[in-house]
Amino acid sequence: MDTTTMKYSKCTCFFRIFIIWAISSWFRRGPSTPDPNTPAGAPRLPSRNLFPKDTLMDLYVFISQEEVFSDFNNTDALFWFHRDLVYGDWTTGEDGDGCYQQYKELDIPEKVQHNGSLYMHVYFTKSGFHPDPKRKGQYRRLATVHSTKMLNKFKRRKFLKTKNLLTGETEADPEMIKRAESHGPVEIISHWHPNLTINMVDDHTAWVKGSVPPPLDQYVKFDAVSGDYYPIVYFNDYWNLQKDYYPINETLTKLPLRLNYCPLSLWRWQLYAAQNARSPWNFLPEDTYEQSDEDQDSVKTVLLELTFANFSSDIQFWNSRQSLEGLSVRSIIFGVFQSLVVLLYILDNETNFVVQVSVFIGLLIDLWKITKVMDVRLDRENKIAGVIPRIVFKDKSTYVQSSTKIYDDMAFKYLSWLLYPLFGCYAVYSLLYVEHKGWYSWVLGMLYGFLLTFGFITMTPQLFINYKMKSVAHLPWRMLTYKALNTFIDDLFAFVIKMPMMYRIGCLRDDVVFFIYLYQRWIYRVDPNRVNEFGTSGVDHTQNSTPEAANAVAVMDKPEGEKKND
Repeated sequence: MDTTTMKYSKCTCFFRIFIIWAISSWFRRGPSTPDPNTPAGAPRLPSRNLFPKDTLMDLYVFISQEEVFSDFNNTDALFWFHRDLVYGDWTTGEDGDGCYQQYKELDIPEKVQHNGSLYMHVYFTKSGFHPDPKRKGQYRRLATVHSTKMLNKFKRRKFLKTKNLLTGETEADPEMIKRAESHGPVEIISHWHPNLTINMVDDHTAWVKGSVPPPLDQYVKFDAVSGDYYPIVYFNDYWNLQKDYYPINETLTKLPLRLNYCPLSLWRWQLYAAQNARSPWNFLPEDTYEQSDEDQDSVKTVLLELTFANFSSDIQFWNSRQSLEGLSVRSIIFGVFQSLVVLLYILDNETNFVVQVSVFIGLLIDLWKITKVMDVRLDRENKIAGVIPRIVFKDKSTYVQSSTKIYDDMAFKYLSWLLYPLFGCYAVYSLLYVEHKGWYSWVLGMLYGFLLTFGFITMTPQLFINYKMKSVAHLPWRMLTYKALNTFIDDLFAFVIKMPMMYRIGCLRDDVVFFIYLYQRWIYRVDPNRVNEFGTSGVDHTQNSTPEAANAVAVMDKPEGEKKND
């Protein structure tokens, strides 16, 4: 390996380390906020739990419309009182697991029926004490743990004014149309879930004030005087799925509520806290990005690493590619059109901001690839309207002088026989049977739906070229591997999470095409360590090939047709 190659490898290594560090820093929250009451440079001593192991506790649960509760003498507000709970006990309870349950149906106040809030105030006191600060001798600050939870959840309901563009009619509920006219396209509605678990974390870690790692620091509360921390009360609604919430309105008179009290181990609490941590994208302005509960349920953030790895591998492949032998240029051009349609469609439907960024980056990469597969120049002599220089596209010589162009033209000729009739039929179907916001939305929805349903046809030219050339050595297999992983994860989400049927069909056709690629790789096997028929190595087409390897003559089997002619 020469000096230039070694320098290139070192630079690539350092660049990858920097990218990994930047991404990890991006998704990691900042350090805990320092305590302003602690003098700078003062030693931070470990603290202890104010409730030792096996402490007897009394549980008080009050339900109120007030966020700050003080009406302790109101017996109607007391939802649950349980005496002599044992802190850290895992053997008592109704099922011998340390858990207890309380169920009641609540009367709905009129204010709550009209988008008002309902709060639950939970107090744990050492046995014999009371949570009311006004009761002298029965109240003690260090013997009382208090936490508040809003029971209802406000969710946005969007109303899209769609109609049949030919008849002007809509299948939407007339009541929904009236509410949309009175409340606007977005309505804030209070929702209810009947189940909630109150967890007391069984933890006696010697936490140091100001050094609790995020996201745990927002749950560990220290006493300002003693420096010790209160037991951790955690309201666990992790398993309350969004589809189980229902709106609160005037038709409801009762709200069922089932509360469970259970101890919780430290490691399980850490898992729940990490899952419910604030999204790293929430630094954006609220009107720029709003994270919905459905987005959190889908956990689509796991796709980011594979998506950007796919982008990186794609750029490396095309940046180092010297010949267009065996590659479908028309598929690259069509990919730009496809990416543009997808971007306009998700912008029109206000899709998740993370998805918008990913698709936009993919479109920029597809536009850049045009400059790699074609000669692009500005014609300043023949300007558009005499002002704007004209952009001229011309096929590269390595593509024109190869058999790949013949196979590519042949593949798209056969493709058009199937593609155009299907496109026309789908356009008519979308216009007759699908409602749209307007003609612009119809065009985007029709194109997007067609690409999802029949988009696999645009991948067939490359399969046809592989078949004609009896080789797959020219393909970027690392990029295809990342795409396969993305497709596999998409398959899981498509069948677990509620998604449009067209999206599921799109995932299925990606699987079919990739398996055909794998089959071609199996029947057209090549040695990745030798130079292929195009004068390049089959291992990612890296730049570490020696001059001897670059000039070597590839030895390959003849196609079946030539063998028969010998």
